[in-house]
This record gives sequence, C-alpha cells and structure tokens, in this order.
Amino acid sequence: MNRLVSLTESDKDLVRTSFKPISGEKQSRLVEVGQIPRCLYFINQGYVRVFALEDGEEMTSHLNCPPGFITAFSSFIRQVPSEDCVECLTHADLLAITRDSLHQLYALSPRLTEFGRIIFEQSVAYNEQRIKELKSLTAEQRYLKLLHEHPDIIQNVPLQYIASFIGIKPESLSRIRRQIIS
Repeated sequence: MNRLVSLTESDKDLVRTSFKPISGEKQSRLVEVGQIPRCLYFINQGYVRVFALEDGEEMTSHLNCPPGFITAFSSFIRQVPSEDCVECLTHADLLAITRDSLHQLYALSPRLTEFGRIIFEQSVAYNEQRIKELKSLTAEQRYLKLLHEHPDIIQNVPLQYIASFIGIKPESLSRIRRQIIS
C-alpha cells in the first residue's frame, strides 16, 4: 500500500484491524455462483482464479497471485448474487475485508480512499487491456505474454486453467507449448 499512497500510522492501524487473515485450502471456494460476496481478499501467498460456467464449461476470467486483490468484483460492489466462482488453486494465505469494513476505511481515511481509487483504476485498465489482447493477439502471443510477465503462474497453475484464461482449449495450449519447445 505504501508504494501507492503514503499511509500514516493511524491508517496502518485501521488496515491491520480491518483485514482478517484467513487460509484458503487448495480447491476451496471463496465465492460460489449465486452467493453474494461478503469479502474482498488480498492474496499474500498462493494462486486464486475467478471462473464462470458457460455451456457447462469452466471459463477462467482471472488468475491472481500475490500481491493482489480478488473477489467476484461486480457482485461484491453491487451486492448481488455472483455469476462467478472464486477458487483457491493452491493453498492461499489471504487477508479478508468485508464490504462494510472497506467502506468504513474509506470514510475514516482519505489516503485509504485514494488507495481504493488507484486499485480500481488499475483494475479497469487491466481488464480493458485484457479484452484488447483477447481480440488482437494470437493464442501463442497471449501464452508467451503470460509466460514473460508471470512465469510463476505458468509454474503453479494447472494448464487447463491457463488455457481457459488465454481463451483456448487445453489441447491447443499443449500444441503451442510443443511448438515453442521444439
């Protein structure tokens, strides 16, 4: 947080008391379809994905690793039932904050409000870039970009979820990986 905004000791105390440490076991769900997300999670350690079911197939929209925030964002913000699942892919050490506590932080600290705005802007920019890349880059280019920018994801996330995340079938990803290796 201090890299984005300068926090006072009072701000840091607010954060420490508002975020609760939790442990997410591998394959445990933080949010289920139809559930109204109660918390926003900060990933200290581990890998988490967001996915939806489309025609009976899991479509991964987000792969997150530390440090990063994760939840079913649209449902969390609007407090409506989620169309997405949020699942720990590995054991994950997380910090959880409820929506009410998050709003309380914003009300108590202009610096934390600023931090929230910056994170929101980064999230919007990331999602816009991701949509552009899904439309304009080839599957191989998307995989190579992920490999270059997040080699840790490639090493820690099962290939079927990586394939889904870059918008292809696992067989196509296997073919791309074979071509890259040879």
